[in-house]
Amino acid sequence: MRTVDEQRAAAPADICFQVAADVEGWPDILPHYRWVRFREKRGFASGVVEMAAWRPFPVLRYPTWWLSEMEHDPVGRTVRYRHIGGITKGMDVSWEVHDEGDSTLLRIVHDWNGPRWPLIGGLAAELVIGPHFVSHIAGRTLRGIAAEAERRSGS
Repeated sequence: MRTVDEQRAAAPADICFQVAADVEGWPDILPHYRWVRFREKRGFASGVVEMAAWRPFPVLRYPTWWLSEMEHDPVGRTVRYRHIGGITKGMDVSWEVHDEGDSTLLRIVHDWNGPRWPLIGGLAAELVIGPHFVSHIAGRTLRGIAAEAERRSGS
């Protein structure tokens, strides 16, 4: 499974990167995040981070949770995660922040072979988990990060 979600922001790339990498502040600006906490913090945007979000459906909110190794590259404006716990264990996630002059492109790429469920793991990832959970939550997160970066930059 591979999902690619993108969002443009009318804010400088450095501000967008700062908001994207400062995951501990996400619950304050992203209402679908239940919590974000470092189990092992090795510095800014680095360590083992636990995240939980809501995936809303028309009649209910489904709780999601995952645990990741997180690292960042401020020069390249990237944040990388390797999921080490939760149903998405083994997923690789890359956040990219690209300065495009008059705007900034935010991109999240998720790569994963699916849960280790015999016969149906890959299919479940491709048909349900990727499009209806991963991409949905990523899109909401990107929109919120862009809005906060625009707010901070006065755009």
